[in-house]
Amino acid sequence: MTPEVVRGGFATGTASAGGPLQAYETEAARAFGVPAERRALFAHCLTEPGLAWLWDRLDSGRYEIGVPEEAALLTVAWLVRHGERDAALDLVAELEPFADRLRFLPRPADAPAPDATAALHRYTVAEAVDALARRRPNTAVETQREALAVWQPFGDELLVHWLRTARDGRVLEILPDAGWLAHGEVLLGRYRRLAAEHTRCSKHRNPKENLGILRGALEETAAGLPLDARRLGLLRHAVQSMVRRRGLPGSAAHTALRRCQGEQAALASHHALAQLMLRRLAVLPQETGITDVAPLLDAVTEDESRETGLPAGAVAPAVIRQVVESALSAPLGTLVERGVVPSAEVLAELVPQLVAVTAAQAYGGEALRALMAANHRAFGNRRSLLLLNLERQVRLEELPWVRAVSGQRSAVLGRPDGEGALAVLRQLGELAVQAFPGTLLPNPLVREFGVLERQRDLGAPFVEELAADIFMGTFSPKFLTAARIAGELLGGTLYERYYGIDYAAVRDLAIVETATALTRPYGAHTSPGFARLCAERAGTASRSWSVAANGAVIEQAQILTTHNLATLVHRVGVAPRPGWADLARRCFVTVCRLASRVHRNPRPLGTVKDAAYAWRQMVFHLSLCPPAEQRRVIAGLHEETARHPAHAAARLAPALAGLDMVAGGGAFAGDGTADGGRARRFLGWSTDGHWMR
Repeated sequence: MTPEVVRGGFATGTASAGGPLQAYETEAARAFGVPAERRALFAHCLTEPGLAWLWDRLDSGRYEIGVPEEAALLTVAWLVRHGERDAALDLVAELEPFADRLRFLPRPADAPAPDATAALHRYTVAEAVDALARRRPNTAVETQREALAVWQPFGDELLVHWLRTARDGRVLEILPDAGWLAHGEVLLGRYRRLAAEHTRCSKHRNPKENLGILRGALEETAAGLPLDARRLGLLRHAVQSMVRRRGLPGSAAHTALRRCQGEQAALASHHALAQLMLRRLAVLPQETGITDVAPLLDAVTEDESRETGLPAGAVAPAVIRQVVESALSAPLGTLVERGVVPSAEVLAELVPQLVAVTAAQAYGGEALRALMAANHRAFGNRRSLLLLNLERQVRLEELPWVRAVSGQRSAVLGRPDGEGALAVLRQLGELAVQAFPGTLLPNPLVREFGVLERQRDLGAPFVEELAADIFMGTFSPKFLTAARIAGELLGGTLYERYYGIDYAAVRDLAIVETATALTRPYGAHTSPGFARLCAERAGTASRSWSVAANGAVIEQAQILTTHNLATLVHRVGVAPRPGWADLARRCFVTVCRLASRVHRNPRPLGTVKDAAYAWRQMVFHLSLCPPAEQRRVIAGLHEETARHPAHAAARLAPALAGLDMVAGGGAFAGDGTADGGRARRFLGWSTDGHWMR
């Protein structure tokens, strides 16, 4: 069953496909004329009418698979129609004990799923609409707009009214006449209407503010009450300060100021522009992405201005444009280039869509390919679990309904030349390394790489990032295999020398453990030699358990394996277009940016760790550069530090000195330092307090 997983990777014990009936299940029960119970729905789908309903879904593609279990009955229907009755009966027997608990019925959809090989989208139009609809007016901005558009002009009118009683700049030197008092009543009446309609600003109600003083004095005078000395003093001071600050109303300076403020107040609000964008999006299909966002981002037209009151020519601000662009439907590379995919983590969210279609190409028949692709997408959306003792989550091919059609897979996957999965793996690997060179490949992306690798059986294991707080002190055999592959690529390079690795010894260890595993009746489940090597390199072999000690051991495993970079280069054949030198420079920019965040950071160790990981990837990229280019890049790193805060350069100085030393033929001592500690090997984890702090 697909487990329900909460934040932090912990399973609740509840199945994601369980719980109360969904609305579509209730509607299906009504349409089928059966009780609104899952077992009744399951039984109906095994009848002729039920199978016919499922066959219609298969043929039209008008269904969605939210969790993998929802593909089960469609698989039964496919097997029955294609004469695989025994396989269908076996699958039904396996599903039946759970028929009252789990959703095996597919969700209806208005249209087939789009072709992910042609275009992907991060969000649908409906999701973009929902994000815009949740936007609310910015209280501070709208309050300022009200002040500029309503209360500042009204304050000017009050000021002009009082100035009519002034002589030599002192108000009430001329006694108000009947006309003055009548106009004052008009102003007070308008004030009451404005105060009832425009409620964001409150300064005009404050009797100590200039506008409150002018208005309060006018109310007393209009009521026939003489102003006492204090009130008269406040009034004269308020008038003088307003004139002194902004000039006399009607003067050039005052007019220019009010014109500028009026233009500012007339600017379209983000909320109003978001409402206009909702109108534009409403006419598009809601369950897909947007193939062309440019027309949606055009300036406000004359017709729209008349309908909405927005100024013609106004354009959507960046925050609204980003929401619309997040629903762009385009090839994955285009989404990365345009910033719709801003991180490796977001890339990992989209990759299952593409991998699903690629993996499904092995199946015969369009209906089965579409079903297996939908099932793969749903499976790819399963959240990761924290697992102990080297346990792993179930693989896609182990699901009963996938096993039931495994015989339908062709011997050659994908394209006619058999390179479909490899081509996609190479494309995705290059995209991830090129777009995010200073970032670890996230585990969801690593898992999708593993799916593609297993399709081609490349002998290229992909290893996940392990959690230090539940690390059990050992590794599965694929870590040692990945380290051996790294040694084949990096033996004798800057990477091996910088990290003090003996890749020849790693190769010998892999040979010994492989031979030992062949003698075990159930195969090797762990690599004790690799675990021992990582602990020795981390200096934690004799230490007691701690998260920091675990992290140091895991980091050594990442160093030895290059955390999948060597596998991608040496086995998959990725060759990012910018070249290794460009990727190394960009990694160092990431290092500098992270190092600058250590300053005055009360909890900097996570940032230091990420900086060390980016540094390691920089060293990897440098090691693939020709010697002359490698020297030029290393020489330019010092220039890059000058573009960042001085405290970042100071923190990175020991690491740069260590890199310079190793590149020049030197070596670190056993403790990872040289030159009396002025040169250091940059690692992320430490059990003794990190030197970069």
